[in-house]
Amino acid sequence: MEKKRKIIIVTDGDGFAKRAVETATTNIGGRCISSSAGNPTPIRGKEIVNFIKQAKHDPVVVMVDDRGHNRTGKGEEALEYLVNHRDIEVLGVIAVASNTHYVNGVDVDFSITSDGEIIDGAVNKSGEKTNEKTLFGDTVDVLSEYSIPLIVGIGDIGKMDGKDDCEIGAPIITKAMEEIITRRGSKNETLKKNK
Repeated sequence: MEKKRKIIIVTDGDGFAKRAVETATTNIGGRCISSSAGNPTPIRGKEIVNFIKQAKHDPVVVMVDDRGHNRTGKGEEALEYLVNHRDIEVLGVIAVASNTHYVNGVDVDFSITSDGEIIDGAVNKSGEKTNEKTLFGDTVDVLSEYSIPLIVGIGDIGKMDGKDDCEIGAPIITKAMEEIITRRGSKNETLKKNK
C-alpha cells in the first residue's frame, strides 16, 4: 500500500504569500508546490496531488486561494479534493485572515500573532488578537466541514506591517508551519529524510 503523503495547506496564494510560503517551506526543510499559488488557485486538486506525489519528501506545502470569493471558489474546490484524497494526510491547515465579508469563518485551534505569540483565539489580517475563536478569511469556510487535525490562524502572510517579510525570513508563517510539524509528530521523520 502506498504511504500517504503528509501535507500542510495554506489558505492564501497571492504574490506576497507565495514568496513567504516558499521561504518558510525552505526554513522547515519541506517541499513547496509553487504552481498551486495564484489568486485564485490556478490548478485543480487532481494536478496538485500529482505534484505532491512527485515531491522528494514530506512535508509538502500547498497553497489554495479563492480570491475573495464568498461562495465555493477554486481554492476551496482544490482544498476539498486534497482533504478527501486517500493518498494524502493533511497535517494541518494555516488559515489566513482577510477582510472578506459575508463569510462564516472557522474556529481555529490557536493562532500566531504578528509578534510571533501563540494565542488561543483568532487574529485579524494584521495578525492582531481579535478576542474571538473564529477567524474570518476567504478560503476558510469549508474547513469546518472536515475533521482537520489542526487549524492555525495567521494574519496576511508575507505582510503584517513587515513582520512576516521574506527579507527577514518570513518568521510568522515559518512558526505556524513549525508548530504544525511539532504538534503532529512528524518532525523527526522530516529531519531524517533531509540528512
